[in-house]
Amino acid sequence: MIIVTGATGQLGSQTVEHLLARVPADRVGVSVRDPKKAQALADRGVRVRQGSFTEPAGLAHAFEGGTRILIVSVDRMGEETVRQHRTAIAAAVAAGARRILYTAQMGASPTSRFQACRDHAATEEALAASGIPWTSLRNGFHAASGLDFLAPGLAAGEVALPADGPVCWTAHADLAEAAAVILADEGHRFEGPTPPLTGTEALTFADLAALVSELTGRTVTRTTAPDAMFHARLVAGGVPAETADQLLTIFTAAREGEFATPDPALAQLLGREPVSVRTLLRERLAQG
Repeated sequence: MIIVTGATGQLGSQTVEHLLARVPADRVGVSVRDPKKAQALADRGVRVRQGSFTEPAGLAHAFEGGTRILIVSVDRMGEETVRQHRTAIAAAVAAGARRILYTAQMGASPTSRFQACRDHAATEEALAASGIPWTSLRNGFHAASGLDFLAPGLAAGEVALPADGPVCWTAHADLAEAAAVILADEGHRFEGPTPPLTGTEALTFADLAALVSELTGRTVTRTTAPDAMFHARLVAGGVPAETADQLLTIFTAAREGEFATPDPALAQLLGREPVSVRTLLRERLAQG
C-alpha cells in the first residue's frame, strides 16, 4: 500500500488525486490529522486513518501495511519541524516500509541561508540513517509563495520587497504529479535526493512585476525595500518576529543563487513542460 501524509493539504491532496489516476484506490492510504476532512477520499475507497507527526502511536496505525510512504514536510520551520519529521521516519521504519519518500526543496543544505532548507537537510540526514531506501524530492520553490509575496503591491502598482535573485518558481500541481509518478512506478526510483524538480526558468521579482504589467496593461514597478523595513512591516501585520526572520532568509538565499538553476528532471518525469509562471500569474490575476 502507498501511504500519503498531509493528504488534505495543498500538495498532499493533489498528489493523492494524481496517484488515484494511476493505481486502484484500495492501494492508497492517507494519514491525516482530521479524517472528517478526507471523507470524500474514503467514499472513493481510499483508506483514511488519523495520524499526526506529534503522536507516534497514531502514526503506527496510519502507516500500517505501507510499503511506500510519502512524508509531506511540515509547513513551518525550525527544530520542532525536524523533530516531527524524525518521528514520521521512525514510524515508517517501524511499519516495515520498503521506501520512504519525502518532500524537500531545491537548495537543501546545512549551510543554506534559508531555514527551511537547513531543516530539509537535517531531515535527509535522518532518512539516510533510517536503514531503508529513501527518496528526497528536491522540489522547486513553490510558485504560490512567490505570488503571495507579489500580491500586496499589485493594487498600488509597486512591489516593494527585499533584494532578491532568480528563483525557479514551480507549480504545486506539477510537483504533486511528479510525486505520484514516482510513488506509483517503482521504475522511477531515485536513491537519495532527486535532481532539482523545477520549472524551466528562473525569475526575479522584477521579472514577475514585468509579467504582471504585460498581462494587465497596468504598470507595476519593482522597488527594493531594506531587509529591516520588510521585517518590520511583517511584524506590524501580525507576523511573529521569529517567523519574519525566517521569511527574510528566503530573500537572503535567493540573493546567493540557491534557487536559481533550472533542471530538466521535472519535465522528464511529467513527459511535458512544467506549467509556466506566466500561466500561473494569469490564473491568479483572473481570481481577482
